[in-house]
Amino acid sequence: MKTSSLLRCHEDQTEKPKLWQLRLYVAGQSPKSVAAFANLKRICEEHLAGEFEIEVIDLIENPRLAKDDQIVAIPTLVRKLPQPIRKIIGDLSDTERTLVGLNLRSSTKSGRWQ
Repeated sequence: MKTSSLLRCHEDQTEKPKLWQLRLYVAGQSPKSVAAFANLKRICEEHLAGEFEIEVIDLIENPRLAKDDQIVAIPTLVRKLPQPIRKIIGDLSDTERTLVGLNLRSSTKSGRWQ
């Protein structure tokens, strides 16, 4: 992963899609960092229907970038859009917890937020 690599996925639609801007802070190619990216990509492809953008920030290469989002642990996912900003720490392997953290699913497992 590069210092700031960007994965964009937008379906071609006549209406402007709701764009999810996600920033994943990692520490190089550590096992947890690689797992977090793979899990995030899978979750986005399954639940965000092509309406997402992932930016990966490698804090080994640029540790100063952690200050912007007040990152204290890695890996950390920051949901920039839609607002409000939300943070999830860990490798995102617990899909249900990640969906709740992103506000894609209620904590009562009643389905996707409307």
